[in-house]
Amino acid sequence: MQFELDEAQAAIQAAAQSFAAGRLAPMAAEWDKTGHFPVDVLREAAGLGYAGIYVREDVGGSQLGRLEAAIIFEALSAGCTSTAAFLSIHNMASWMIDRFGNPAQRQQWLPRLCRMDLIASYCLTEPGAGSDAASLSTRAVREGDDYILNGAKAFISGGGVSDVYVCMVRTGEAGPGGISCLLVEKGAPGLSFGKQEEKMGWRSQPTAMVLFDNCRVTVANRIGEEGDGFKIAMQGLDGGRLNIGACSLGAAGACLELARNYMRERRQFGKRLADFQALQFKLADMATDLAAARLLLHQAATKLDAKAPDATLYAAMAKRLATDTGFNVVNEALQLHGGYGYLRDFPLERFLRDVRVHQILEGANEIMRVIISRELLRE
Repeated sequence: MQFELDEAQAAIQAAAQSFAAGRLAPMAAEWDKTGHFPVDVLREAAGLGYAGIYVREDVGGSQLGRLEAAIIFEALSAGCTSTAAFLSIHNMASWMIDRFGNPAQRQQWLPRLCRMDLIASYCLTEPGAGSDAASLSTRAVREGDDYILNGAKAFISGGGVSDVYVCMVRTGEAGPGGISCLLVEKGAPGLSFGKQEEKMGWRSQPTAMVLFDNCRVTVANRIGEEGDGFKIAMQGLDGGRLNIGACSLGAAGACLELARNYMRERRQFGKRLADFQALQFKLADMATDLAAARLLLHQAATKLDAKAPDATLYAAMAKRLATDTGFNVVNEALQLHGGYGYLRDFPLERFLRDVRVHQILEGANEIMRVIISRELLRE
């Protein structure tokens, strides 16, 4: 067991922390206030290798492991959780093409995705198919060398802005075996988008429905074989869950540090907050819970890299614990700030709004419990 980062990992962490402090944190509040999507800064991140973290090097990826990805996303999230989370989604979509695409598809799409000359979205959720992803109803019917798509995808990060959409669609029978994966390009005939959603958090990234009305997509844009889509989606989500858990840890770590500094400075009843044992204990529990969640997340990342048979189980456990812990630590840090924590003059309320959705997306935490219990009770 290796609990400390090695020299290369420590350098990766330091570089991501430096970028977060220099390019994300100073603008995070403004991006949140105005709903600005910082494409220029995302492309700077891509220049550091953060747009293809575990994509292979021959197409411009960094070819790092899932543990390194978790280290990077935790560091970036401390600067701007919303922007770090969008990078996570872009990475997940790019990895699907790298892992399951054919050589021509990899060469066609990934060099530009790794530079973020192209921006990618992942489209699984539908208005009538959220947690029950296998019931998705967006239909793709083969017509010669094309598929004709009809249906809708909901809550899509990058919707209306991204250049490519990695979409799970139904090409066959009901259930997971009838789902295929298609790459839909922006500008495709019959592709349109709903209004930009007004969200509680994640305001530095656009979110909209993706709509297909007799949308024509070439068969050459199918990733994998017909019927492979659900497998691709679930394997992608194993990594996505770790990344979003890491984003929760990054936000929580930033808020823990803010709370620690505030407790040293703020005085009430003639004493610093840091001198009240009840508040000392609260801070101790926050730090302990955060460290425990990080250890589980790093273990799950190591298992995913090793293709361990229980990797999906550990990814679900780590996502559940990290996102619940992350929200709880941020919430307690806000509480320690009292009324000031509720003001937009302080970043606590923004971190709280941003991490709340992590308990819902990439599989709601209730579904993580379903996965965990199913694996534990498997005959």
